[in-house]
Amino acid sequence: MQATPTIADRRSICVVGLGYIGLPTASLLGTKGYQVHGVDVSESVVETINSGGIHIVEPDLDIMVKSAVGAGNLKASTEPTEADIFIMAVPTPLTPGTDAQGKSVHKPDLSFIEAATRAICPYLKKGNLVILESTSPLGTTEEVVARIIREHGHDIENDILIAHCPERVLPGKILVELVENDRVVGGINERSTEEAAKFYEEFVRGDVFPTSAKTAELVKLSENSYRDVNIAFANELSMICDQEGIFAWEAIELANRHPRVDILNPGPGVGGHCIAVDPWFIVDRAPKRARLIRTAREVNDSKPEWVLQRIRRSAEKLKKPVIACLGLAFKADVDDLRESPALEIALRLKAEQLGRVLVCEPNINHSDHFELVSVRAAIEEADVLVVLVDHKQFRKIPAADLSEKIVIDTRGIFR
Repeated sequence: MQATPTIADRRSICVVGLGYIGLPTASLLGTKGYQVHGVDVSESVVETINSGGIHIVEPDLDIMVKSAVGAGNLKASTEPTEADIFIMAVPTPLTPGTDAQGKSVHKPDLSFIEAATRAICPYLKKGNLVILESTSPLGTTEEVVARIIREHGHDIENDILIAHCPERVLPGKILVELVENDRVVGGINERSTEEAAKFYEEFVRGDVFPTSAKTAELVKLSENSYRDVNIAFANELSMICDQEGIFAWEAIELANRHPRVDILNPGPGVGGHCIAVDPWFIVDRAPKRARLIRTAREVNDSKPEWVLQRIRRSAEKLKKPVIACLGLAFKADVDDLRESPALEIALRLKAEQLGRVLVCEPNINHSDHFELVSVRAAIEEADVLVVLVDHKQFRKIPAADLSEKIVIDTRGIFR
């Protein structure tokens, strides 16, 4: 009788999805001595990685990928292969929908998780460990991943181990936080939890906390919903401050002098694939209970329109305004445009044809939508300067250079 493999025996890994989480994870594991087979639907991504290159911006990722590929521990393909451990790190976007009252809401799109699970099913064998790292709505690990694996004829009670371990890293610090941050691991049964936790303990320096799959899902959603609710408070406060002629960042800074107050900074909205998305997963699962979470999402989703109204009022004062948008990314010093309120604002400005729209985004080299210009060109040519992202290049702009400009600063960098 063949013994069930232990975690020490599982040295081959198949990572499905080579984006902002999958590629750093695959390359990290490759440098730890695992044999990693990465899978992505994009042939250009596969070719780039196999040549030792990267297709996303993340500090030191290029070095790690080159090292893992050079050592023969990381290879990429458009198809999965047999492995001991399967890690799925695919997108979980939103799709438009309506609630029971006919009100517009956002619904989770699980098609990528479903497709990834079906793709690995033909390669699964007894003793395999399947881990879902994608941020997921409550019940996804059991009701989607485990269900599909069972439907393909696998015994999920005895043969296949299935767990959820949500990523909890910050873009710009992913490689550090993959190792240093605590992880929450939840399996569909006790053995799945135990084996998945042992796997993460091999390369994570932070603590690894075992729990159930559904709890692990809620933990990740709660983390991002907590942030979203607090950002909504700051954004709502900033709009009240503007109405009253108060500089929001000064008011917040002074309020934070209280020992038990820690108000976050406002902005043009909320972006990124986590905070702008995950709260809707809770709302979708518990629409009658998640009232505060839903309201916070609506406040943050409304902020880009409020910024646009300010830009429109400024543009109306000029005959042929040149409007320069500083930043497209969803946060400072990254190239990630996912769910970015800055991108939404710039696209709507262009569509409304309020004037000539210039965009300065130092972290990307090309845009299909905008005329990209340097910081200097944006300052020299613009009548209206809109700060949408607090990139380090923008924080260095001398105040004297802005004396003749209409400045709409959504990040509070020009105090």
